[in-house]
Amino acid sequence: MIGKMLTDEQVRRIFGLKLQQIRNGQGLSLLGLSKLTGLSKSYLSEIERGKKYPKPDKVVQLVEALNTQYDELVSLKLSGKMAPLSEIIQSGILKEIPLELFGIDEGDLIDIIVEAPERVTAFISTIFEIAKNYDVTRENFYLAALRSYQESHDNYFPDIEEEVEACARRYQINQHQKIQSVELQEILEQEFNYTVEYKTLAEASLPKEIRSIFIPTKKKLLISPTVSETQRVFILAKELGYAFLKIKERPFTFTWIKFENFEDVLNNFKASYFAGALIIPKKRIIEDIRAFFNTTTWDPERFLKLMFSYTDSAETFFQRLTNILSVHFGLKELFFLRLTYNPQTQYPDLNKELHLARNHQPHAIKSLEHYCQRWVSSEILRNSSLFYQKDEIHTGIQKSKYGTGEEYIIFSASNSDPFNEKSSRSVCIGILLSKKQKKKISFTDDPVIPRQMVGVTCERCNIEDCKVRAAPPVIHLKNQKNKAIEKKVYTLINQQQEE
Repeated sequence: MIGKMLTDEQVRRIFGLKLQQIRNGQGLSLLGLSKLTGLSKSYLSEIERGKKYPKPDKVVQLVEALNTQYDELVSLKLSGKMAPLSEIIQSGILKEIPLELFGIDEGDLIDIIVEAPERVTAFISTIFEIAKNYDVTRENFYLAALRSYQESHDNYFPDIEEEVEACARRYQINQHQKIQSVELQEILEQEFNYTVEYKTLAEASLPKEIRSIFIPTKKKLLISPTVSETQRVFILAKELGYAFLKIKERPFTFTWIKFENFEDVLNNFKASYFAGALIIPKKRIIEDIRAFFNTTTWDPERFLKLMFSYTDSAETFFQRLTNILSVHFGLKELFFLRLTYNPQTQYPDLNKELHLARNHQPHAIKSLEHYCQRWVSSEILRNSSLFYQKDEIHTGIQKSKYGTGEEYIIFSASNSDPFNEKSSRSVCIGILLSKKQKKKISFTDDPVIPRQMVGVTCERCNIEDCKVRAAPPVIHLKNQKNKAIEKKVYTLINQQQEE
């Protein structure tokens, strides 16, 4: 049953591995097998690499030369240490991993596994087991791969930046002023033959978070009339990204419901990146941020004014900063987080993150732990005096210091959640205050900026006098206990050795 479901490529690959396993088991080189069979060394090499599958008469030659059984050689099962490898190939799981995104060929990965089958297959199997046990969906896996891709490129993609500049030049989009939705709609309709309609999607029993639907056969874009001008601008700018970049494979809803494959995820990101770069032009934002960083005092009103000169969306602005700060200001040691907060659940939830250069604190922990209530992002969400009006945004800043000694300057903004009127959300950018990075932001020593010792989660935190702790430090205490036991064990070992 399984064999019939395999692709020709999978069958070739397993046959090649089987041949290689039997040949190596008999102590034969490719040259030695070539002499025994009369088949060329290059031809045998292509078979073992899964490039070719031999005809029946050639299989017979191999069977006779290796003194094995025909059924054994053509079976789709590997034996011994390589047994798990055939299961991995047959599962098709390697097809789910966007290897090409990282410049990795599936054949090369399998070759690496063959070199150390026990350790590597155990490692891969462990990843799959963790994914299964923690209910990591295909979408989550794809999004994790995308984050890794963004992080490996400092979240800056010059090819898309160039396309955005070409688009603005081609359609004479004024990048010195705030973009209006009517201008983007005109470009889509007149240049790309779109039909844009504002239709109440609730009539189709669709939830509020579905803000637009694209009908590909008619090039029709349906947008909910309830979305704000800011949301409308981003939807249309993203759609222009799909059209201008000639992207065909894509999700058809905003916000997405389901990604069918990794191309959907990657193309969704490219169109979103295009939209952010169009709304917040590179040259202009670089000049504005440089001027802002050169001031010696923190001015929240000036920060808001700067953001509103481009967009009323804090998330769009902060996401764009992750593109610009890493490459054009050399601030590579940074992270981006988004938290949502519903008073009924009492505690904020971290549901989006990006880390450049390395995995900075804090990072998401997918468990029942409680994120630190001392983060500025948490504080402005929990502050009961903030009852958000539509499009109202509050800013915050903090110098956060972790128990490891690392200190970050955190810029944060919060507003009502557009998907849930009973919730609010905050976004933040944290920049590591190393000596090199600190010199690039003149106001980091402004005394008005609050300083705060913080942790990642309450359960892991060693701050003893925390008045906003949501849970006892059970994990920290357990780690401390284990360290104490470990110290006593090694003390005893050393004493015994000296006697």
